Amino acid sequence: MSRIPSASPSFFLQRIRLPAISSLTVSASRPASYFRSSSSQPQLSFSPRLRHPPVSPPPTSSFLRWTAPPMVGTPRLRTKVCYCAGGSGRENKELLVQHLLVGEDNLKLLLELQQRISGGVELSDLAVEYSLCPSKENGGMLGWIRRGQTVPEFEKAAFSAPLNKITRCKTKFGWHLLQVLSEREESILQDVEPEELHLKMQDPSFIEEVQLIDVREPEEVAQASLPGFKVLPLRQFGTWGSLITDEFDPEKDTYVLCHHGVRSLQIAKWLQTQGFKRVFNVSGGIHAYAIKADPSVPTY
Repeated sequence: MSRIPSASPSFFLQRIRLPAISSLTVSASRPASYFRSSSSQPQLSFSPRLRHPPVSPPPTSSFLRWTAPPMVGTPRLRTKVCYCAGGSGRENKELLVQHLLVGEDNLKLLLELQQRISGGVELSDLAVEYSLCPSKENGGMLGWIRRGQTVPEFEKAAFSAPLNKITRCKTKFGWHLLQVLSEREESILQDVEPEELHLKMQDPSFIEEVQLIDVREPEEVAQASLPGFKVLPLRQFGTWGSLITDEFDPEKDTYVLCHHGVRSLQIAKWLQTQGFKRVFNVSGGIHAYAIKADPSVPTY
């Protein structure tokens, strides 16, 4: 059994709570068919017996303003030290960022770490050893961030930093060394109303062209379901999370469904961190779909 790195709610992530990934395990031999489903009927993509206990959210944090599971297969790049801000404003961009954090009274330590990075030591290795942020469990990886998601001082430094160079900044949490590994166009996350989704689903080509994910549990799916949705229970995130970009295309429109739209929003936000360009959360979940769009769907 292989283990996914623990979720990294950093000190400045706080609004969205996702699975505590460290408590879940992944089967390295899980077949690719795990994700397959019939185009006409939802397919339970797991054993009927739940292998994992209910997922509890990670501790509340205040450093980032949302919490995301870690990036899978994060690159480790050679680093250069940069002590001054520069670069473009990066409007409508998302940045892949890793960092380490030390206390505000530990400037001497920060300077020593900068010197070690200049000498060829990786920031990610130093984050594991020295960082005060829970992201240290993931080599300091914060995943993809957008404007408005971090405290202002960190945002200013990150969105001004040259790619792959180390930048220093100070926030109320302490001193940071951060590195922007990559940038991309900002992804889209929107709510889709049940009536709109119902109308789209009347066109058979819609189900073939998009990706439909249901994150409810098997006992829920047994009571009510929609055609074409592939079932990936949130409680089993540790089983399928690391395979998501192997089995789903980040370039395709992706719709996420749950009972009332809360769990699906969690996963929709996480899909953004994994590089999915256009993600749609079904507003109000299958319950609202049954009430507003299709009374033939049972409520529970």
